[in-house]
Amino acid sequence: MKFMQWILLLCCIAMVATPSQLFAKTGEDTLTVVDATRRTVHVPAHAEKILITCYGGVTHQVVVLGAQDKIVGQPSMSRFAQLLKMKPELASIPDAGSFDNINIEEIITLNPDIVFAGIISKKGNAKIEDVGFPLVTMYIGKAHIDLMMDEFLRTGRVVGNEQRAQALVEYWKDKLDLVQDRVSTIPKEKRLRVYYMSTDILKTEGKAWWTQDLLDTCGAVNVAADIGPARETTIEKLLEWNPEVIVAQGVKGKDRVHDILNDPRLRDLQAVKTGRVYEFPIGAFWWNRPSPEAPLGFLWLTQTLYPEAMNDIDMKRETKDFFKTFFEYDLSDEEYASFLKAQM
Repeated sequence: MKFMQWILLLCCIAMVATPSQLFAKTGEDTLTVVDATRRTVHVPAHAEKILITCYGGVTHQVVVLGAQDKIVGQPSMSRFAQLLKMKPELASIPDAGSFDNINIEEIITLNPDIVFAGIISKKGNAKIEDVGFPLVTMYIGKAHIDLMMDEFLRTGRVVGNEQRAQALVEYWKDKLDLVQDRVSTIPKEKRLRVYYMSTDILKTEGKAWWTQDLLDTCGAVNVAADIGPARETTIEKLLEWNPEVIVAQGVKGKDRVHDILNDPRLRDLQAVKTGRVYEFPIGAFWWNRPSPEAPLGFLWLTQTLYPEAMNDIDMKRETKDFFKTFFEYDLSDEEYASFLKAQM
């Protein structure tokens, strides 16, 4: 940073905050947590002003844990229409940037007690810590099931609602145990071979990513597992894998199922021939990604792949129960139907 920029930065600090506000408190006023990067971080025990500088469902976590009134800054939630419908106050919260693209002067003005930041944004996070704000990294899309449950408990502790966090973790365990119990009797040789499609037909996820946890838990075989940490493939490889099922992430304004079924490059795939192509629902967040409502995605996918094993599961009721319990919102039939159309 150039000399004059540093001068501006220091002036901003002097105008909006005292040193005691910028640095972690000590003694009984401090909590010690281990964040997503496995760092030990000291944060205020009674944080009242939370800044979020990442997507990945972190705002959704804070909302579910009952601390949305503490958010002083966050990236725009405009892509999450259902969340804003339930919590309209989130629409007017200032945006100080996200990941490495942050506005440090705006962050200083907001003067948060704690910052929740993405694990991948090393440059942006370093800038925030350089001016003294306690920062806890979050897993966002790099999570696995156990890590997400740990993160919920840590976040609950930081925002002062450990009981709610524990209830969320118990919900996760209950629903994931149910899914695993239902698919446990399916022989390995009869488990469906599934290709996960992200934002493009050649964007997928190998075994290093969340999708592996999702498919494993739901009794499916990830045909792209061998690409490991990669998230892209080729049309030749996809044709070689020849999946029995394709499941796609919902994208605003697109009909993913129609696009896949009518892509001439894919017409010889078994999934296309049999019509076993599906689009993940979108609720307050994408059901195929890690977020508090991810168990609904596990339930939906298992029922979609193995309907006979899940014929007693009422997805509408499950979804309404979750939203009532954790978002404190009465979801309508029409809203639930919109999730299944993957409209945001």
